[in-house]
Amino acid sequence: MENMGNVLELLSSIQEDNTVPRNVRFKVTETISCLKDEGDSSVEVIIDRAIQCLDELSNDPNIPMFTRTQLWSIISALESK
Repeated sequence: MENMGNVLELLSSIQEDNTVPRNVRFKVTETISCLKDEGDSSVEVIIDRAIQCLDELSNDPNIPMFTRTQLWSIISALESK
């Protein structure tokens, strides 16, 4: 998948940000694992699962606004794949 490295890099930066609540960082870690999974699922299914997870996260009221904007940017990048 082209440019998936950029998406993973952005997700990693959220994962390592200590200002982001722990539950959000945990969910981002799960999303990274999902995107790296080379299992039986098709690329479209993997990306759709990641988008659903990130969309749910972006609605978390405890998430910092900057992180929410980053998540929207990542969702946008995934939707274009």
